[in-house]
Amino acid sequence: MKLVVTGGSGASGRWIVDRLARAHDVTSLDRERPDEGIDGVDYRALNLTDAGAVFDVITAVDPDAVVHWAAIPVAGTHAGVDLYRNNTLAAHAVLTAAGRVGADVVQASSDGAYGFFFADLTPIPDELPITESHALRPEDPYGLSKVVTEEIGKTVARRDGISVASIRPSWIQFPGEYPCRGEGYVSDLEAGAGNYWSYVDVRDVVDLVEAALEGEYDGHEAFNCVGPDNALGRPLEELLREHYGDVPENAAVEGDASAYSTAKATEWLGWEPTRSWRDVAE
Repeated sequence: MKLVVTGGSGASGRWIVDRLARAHDVTSLDRERPDEGIDGVDYRALNLTDAGAVFDVITAVDPDAVVHWAAIPVAGTHAGVDLYRNNTLAAHAVLTAAGRVGADVVQASSDGAYGFFFADLTPIPDELPITESHALRPEDPYGLSKVVTEEIGKTVARRDGISVASIRPSWIQFPGEYPCRGEGYVSDLEAGAGNYWSYVDVRDVVDLVEAALEGEYDGHEAFNCVGPDNALGRPLEELLREHYGDVPENAAVEGDASAYSTAKATEWLGWEPTRSWRDVAE
């Protein structure tokens, strides 16, 4: 396939480009070209909020699919940049252009869309495990930008007849850099309570992106993307009771499972997480 990947120079975007470039023709769009790129990848620098520039590039490349992975992940990480404005305008520009050329889309959403992580007072979820149908109630600009990004995906899918997969990763971890197993995180329940101690290895994220590109589905679909267990290795219900004093009435998790269900990605795309911190944190 001929693919466009946005955010291909970012922390997790580099892993996506590396994998996809092994079997596909990849053009990477980002604010800057990387100092050291991957052989065979066409790197182009542009402002993804510039709808005209994005449209020109994507129509010129005419890809079969677009992986929209570019976003500012946390407020304050780019001084002087409005996170909400950047993320929503970039998504609108990229997905609109993809729709116009008939390219299917796989895009980065986040478990932040549910609204747990940055809430002033993190609630217990409505259900356990948390499925993609759980209500989205963000209180912060990042989570809200992801809800809007998914709505843009729904709009473009309806209008242009393409498929759009919104991947909702939890806290992405990298080999040899597993902060979810750091001493302060493991010893303090509050540190990971905002997403119920969930995480996901970047290689499992890449696997799901690849599966979504190859999958067959219509319209817009969201998929949770989390590791096979929680980062503390303790029974999840025990953790919730200890920290929050309660669990949802319909809780149905066993042992140290993640708070998020990945059953939909398994059923629809044949994907399941395979990297546990027990095996790959080092």
